[in-house]
Amino acid sequence: MDFDWTYTFKLFWSRDFWTATLLVVELSLASWTISVVLGFLLALARQSPVLVIRKAASAYIWFFRSLPLLVLLIFVYNLPQAFPSTSAFLSIPFVSGLIALVLSETAYIAEIHRGALLAINRGQYEAGHVLGLRKFGIQRLIVIPQALRVALPALGNEYISIVKLTSLVSVISLAEILLVGQRYYTQNFKVMETMLAVAFYYVLIVTVFDTLLKMLEKHLDFSRKATALSGSVPMATTAETPITATSLEKPSHPAIHLDAGGKRFGDSVVFANLDLTVAQGEVVSIIGPSGSGKTTLIRSLNGLETLEQGVVYLNGRAFLAGSEERLSATLPRHGCEMLEIGMVFQSFNLFPHRTVLENITLAPRYHHRGSKAEIQAAARATLHQVGMLAHELKYPHQLSGGQQQRVAIARALAMEPSVLLFDEPTSALDPETVGEVLRIIADLARSGRTMVIVTHEMKFALDVSDRVIFMEKGQIAFNGSPEALRQQLQQGDRLSEFVRL
Repeated sequence: MDFDWTYTFKLFWSRDFWTATLLVVELSLASWTISVVLGFLLALARQSPVLVIRKAASAYIWFFRSLPLLVLLIFVYNLPQAFPSTSAFLSIPFVSGLIALVLSETAYIAEIHRGALLAINRGQYEAGHVLGLRKFGIQRLIVIPQALRVALPALGNEYISIVKLTSLVSVISLAEILLVGQRYYTQNFKVMETMLAVAFYYVLIVTVFDTLLKMLEKHLDFSRKATALSGSVPMATTAETPITATSLEKPSHPAIHLDAGGKRFGDSVVFANLDLTVAQGEVVSIIGPSGSGKTTLIRSLNGLETLEQGVVYLNGRAFLAGSEERLSATLPRHGCEMLEIGMVFQSFNLFPHRTVLENITLAPRYHHRGSKAEIQAAARATLHQVGMLAHELKYPHQLSGGQQQRVAIARALAMEPSVLLFDEPTSALDPETVGEVLRIIADLARSGRTMVIVTHEMKFALDVSDRVIFMEKGQIAFNGSPEALRQQLQQGDRLSEFVRL
């Protein structure tokens, strides 16, 4: 039998086929969209700290990934036999097909989302935490945009799978593309010609939406953004703007105080019964060998690490309590107290999907610290102070390490905190860029701000600090002025050995 090309070409203009194609598009898009949303919620439940929720999510994923879609379709469509009240909507093939597809695809898409969430660096969550964002704010502004970019290629592939899976819905008499084709070739027995047309319509749908998804993927890929410089610099920020001294009154109580703090990881005790007091406007540098507990200590002051014992007081008020304490009033909070402690991380933790200016303005806008114009003007002034105003439209990956750290300092300053924490701010930098960051921190130290700095830069610590603390094995072995430290170095003890390493 000769292949009837004329008949095949006529099918390309068939109204029945185009109606079926539109139906497939509607069904696949609805299934994919609903499954993407529900799958993300299921992925979050899969990572929930609540055991019951986590187990329930895992059970759902296991069950519906194990169940063939064809079996699920037939089951859902025939469910009114057991529950007659559901016949009003489950007897409609489109509705039954949509429910079955969503139940099945949500399980697969949840695992895609979970993989994307796991790909987001923990530092992104911590950066949101220290900026005072609540859990939903961190997800909405920081995690979801990045996770979506990571997951989008796999989500696009899953959409293509859904388009092809819609052909199974023909078993419950939905007039989609395959069923229309079957009706045609049972009438004229031109199977090959008809199936070629069926293939054409499926390929058309996949090609169109695959192209659209690739365009969206390219749009969301911030790593492909072209390097940008600030198009216009406001006149108010073009002149040199040194970091000026703060004019806040200095109360008699300490800026931050840790009382009898204790922290351990499993059976390993990091520090125990540790006290730390930092006065208003004081600059304290913490030095010590790796593993001495200094980074854990500074992270315990703002809740990034949970203390087992002790209480952290901020400006004279109980702010954080150890997990073994029974002070409900001192449990970790995300209110105005959190905004009083700014932090600069060792690895910068800038938000890679946002420009320099957006990194600086995110927290002030989230906390409604003024109009958009006012917040942007203040952010530009801060960027000018750290020498980064000309780079306000760049993305973090377009900056050097020193430039990223200066932006991180500006982001911490944007919320005008009363205490600044620095966790080894130069350890991730090359020697050429260390100096520029240290200069900014030194300017901040001279401005009268309260600062706690974990650092290995001994000369810098001696030059800018009001007090230097030496930690070893979770204990404070030295706590005194730079002058006292210099005198101590002449005694040839353990502190002298460390400084000379």
